[in-house]
Amino acid sequence: MEETAVNTTPSSPELSYQIQLNELEAALLDQKVKVDELQKENGQLRRENNQLKRMPLFVAVIVDILENGEIYLRQQGNNQEYLTHAPEELRPLLKLGSKVAVNNALSIVKAIGNIYDSRVRVMELEESPDISYAQIGGLCEEIKEVREAVEYPLTRPEIFKRVGVEPPKGILLYGPPGTGKTLLAKAVAHEADATFIRMSGSELVHKFIGEGAGLVRELFQLAHERAPAIVFIDEIDAVGSMRTNDGTSGSAEVQRTLMQLLAEMDGFDNRGDVRIMAATNRVDMLDPALLRPGRFDRLIRIPLPDLEARREILKIHARKMQLAGEISLEMLAAMTEGSTGAELQAVCREAGMMAVRREATVIEMPDFIHAVQKVKAETGGDNRMYI
Repeated sequence: MEETAVNTTPSSPELSYQIQLNELEAALLDQKVKVDELQKENGQLRRENNQLKRMPLFVAVIVDILENGEIYLRQQGNNQEYLTHAPEELRPLLKLGSKVAVNNALSIVKAIGNIYDSRVRVMELEESPDISYAQIGGLCEEIKEVREAVEYPLTRPEIFKRVGVEPPKGILLYGPPGTGKTLLAKAVAHEADATFIRMSGSELVHKFIGEGAGLVRELFQLAHERAPAIVFIDEIDAVGSMRTNDGTSGSAEVQRTLMQLLAEMDGFDNRGDVRIMAATNRVDMLDPALLRPGRFDRLIRIPLPDLEARREILKIHARKMQLAGEISLEMLAAMTEGSTGAELQAVCREAGMMAVRREATVIEMPDFIHAVQKVKAETGGDNRMYI
């Protein structure tokens, strides 16, 4: 019996309906995507509209917190002062000197805290420097004086309290360039486990009136918040030179910055958790008001390294280098009389580069001799004058 084949192919009307159904489903999906996009755009426009409708907030500084719970504020910009109240949930966040946002009714809306200039924030090192006293050659007496004036008030304040003596408020390191003034400040910050805030005096000099003084004020506010902290002002002669009356606005602005620095140095306690250090190559240029007792109480001269100190510095910089057996650090120390610590580091670096140039595996004595000659020729040898 012959089998009859069954035709399963849909008829022409059914096929047409199926195609139309698929097209409608695709169109529906496309419309859903467009609806989602329009809803997102509508939500964004609603948020922007609400933002435009919201009343603006003004920034004010807390001057005082009164016993009856009222907050004494000073509005920034126009210096208007007024009393207001704060919600109970915000009271634990409020403290003297912090900034708050207020609305048109002069009610505190939220606490902002202190906001610092970006130039001040980058001065703070995130971690303590990794420099230790062992990485400083020589300067034994100088290190002892710095530790007494800066490290011990931060790490052992009970000693000063027991004896009844006030530690030095600030110390000034002065001497030739490259003798280790900045290195010594970093080592103290490392040993005291303190926040190290480093800046250059030239960073405080600006052309707009009051800008430099504002940076000084924010710098010390940041130091108090990050306490224990060490404020190190390098090249302080850029802002602390003797005041003269030359009639220029630039000189007047530098003097305003200096006066703000003097006021800040007078404003913090000797036994507080903020220590101030400064360094300069030209101590003869500094203003006498900066050097009087009560500001920089201790002036420490960082001299050129002597023979034994030069040998120690060369040993420190050469400890990771692959040296030949005949290297004589005593001879190199004698050859580099009058050199600074930075120049001795350059000697070790140049000796290593000479060994690299000839593809050697170790550094030999002739490399060091040639390096000493090269560094002396580049720096002018002993024909230098330091203050």
